[in-house]
Amino acid sequence: MPQPIKDAVSICKTIMRNGYDAYVINAALQRKVLAHSKEAEVEICTDIDLSGLKNLFPEVRAGQGDIIAQMEHNDSTFLFYAADVTDASHPEACVAQVTPNMLRKLEQDEHFPLYVACPYIPRSRDVYDGFENIAGGQIKFVGIADETLKHDYLRAIRALRFSANYHLPIEENSWISIIRASRRVLDYVSVTDIMDEWRKVEAENMWRFVELLFDSMILHGLLPELAALSRIFQVKNDEEGLESVWQHTIGVMHKYPEELPYDWYGTLACFFHDCGKLYAGEYYNGRATFYQHHRIGAKITRKILKRLRLNTEEVDLVCHLVRNHMRFHFMLTDKGIRRFKALDEYPRLIEMTRADIKARKGNYAEFNHNMKMLERADIREELLEPLLNGKQIMDIAAIKPGPAVGLIRDNLLQAQISGDVNTPEDAVRFVIAYKEKEQL
Repeated sequence: MPQPIKDAVSICKTIMRNGYDAYVINAALQRKVLAHSKEAEVEICTDIDLSGLKNLFPEVRAGQGDIIAQMEHNDSTFLFYAADVTDASHPEACVAQVTPNMLRKLEQDEHFPLYVACPYIPRSRDVYDGFENIAGGQIKFVGIADETLKHDYLRAIRALRFSANYHLPIEENSWISIIRASRRVLDYVSVTDIMDEWRKVEAENMWRFVELLFDSMILHGLLPELAALSRIFQVKNDEEGLESVWQHTIGVMHKYPEELPYDWYGTLACFFHDCGKLYAGEYYNGRATFYQHHRIGAKITRKILKRLRLNTEEVDLVCHLVRNHMRFHFMLTDKGIRRFKALDEYPRLIEMTRADIKARKGNYAEFNHNMKMLERADIREELLEPLLNGKQIMDIAAIKPGPAVGLIRDNLLQAQISGDVNTPEDAVRFVIAYKEKEQL
């Protein structure tokens, strides 16, 4: 073994004893290059940074470009590169087998053609690493899309996020490479990393993000319960006929932030609000029914969100919204509206209902009724009915059935609400006075 390689191995062991990783890049190739080169250079890959290297080797100085540091020792030069520590990369990409410096030497050396080395070149990373400048008007991987994606499959999820947040299309070859790699994305990218990207998607754009997850086939492996909604159909409205539950889900997610912008958790709840229809669906007389899908959906949502590693408070919030999202769909009574308003997060539930109606292009009659009833929910329950019924009013005022009875009743109720009438005796005096005043 050449002495420079021995010294490099010793340097790597020193680094590893201090808790970091290090290895000689393509040692076999470097041995052959050293045998035919006048330059005694050895290249090392490590996950320690420049300051850490200086603590271990005082003679280290900063490098240039992809070389993070270099050091002269025993008449040899040692070049240090950043190791690939990305969990989401293909296994073959974790080991650097060639560097730009090696490529230069191979180009100049007739003994070794370029194809003897792997094309992976180690380099530092940032959030846009692997992407061309978005000023070009599209989301595009640099170089050969499949190779770029291979070195970090998290780039697939990141590309979907960029596309959704920046409202830019994904370049055709980059898009097809994501579809080809959909299974590997799920194999190599952790759920935690996927959710870190998901959390960076704005609420207003989440509908587009999950749509891209579906179109790229990633959702089918990540959340098959949601992807399956594309094969369950329901009536959108009387004019437009059938639509898939998936289409409806996307529509609700799109409409929800119009009233509650930036509400990430509310939009996420819209994503899950109809997931129970996969399990509750039943056909009767040629029409689909989904009884109790909201309760079933809350249970399914809890299972999925735990799989996605959301914390307990987040899981409870989203499941609560899914379980109660049908409450405001039905015309509520005074007692019903009071029970609804006692629910946590009821404003979000109202907007989920509004978004559902918008997505269906449905009728607002029951929704508008409930919105008016919300005003009555702040009135004490005992003040919702007058102290005297219609017959009592007719007896006291000595009048016959007619519009006058309802008029007196409404005014009596208003007097109770304002505090002018508090007892049955007050109510009797109010009716007599009102009749004389209005000459009924």
